[in-house]
Amino acid sequence: MNEQRPPWPKQGPASYFPSIEKKYGRSIAEWQTVIAGCGLEKHMLIVTFLKEEHGLGHGHANALVAWTLAGNVAAA
Repeated sequence: MNEQRPPWPKQGPASYFPSIEKKYGRSIAEWQTVIAGCGLEKHMLIVTFLKEEHGLGHGHANALVAWTLAGNVAAA
């Protein structure tokens, strides 16, 4: 696992993180806890879960899932 913390990269999935934290009021570490607890493993199933159950937009959900499934962990 690769633990990371802000400032987030300016490119790639993590470039969405400041907007995600601001818009939805949760840290990236909190979103990763939601992802880990959803009971799903496939990328698009998790994206759909985040969109339907938590109101995330597709790009934000996709960025969180891609980054998380790549083995990255946000420092709490």
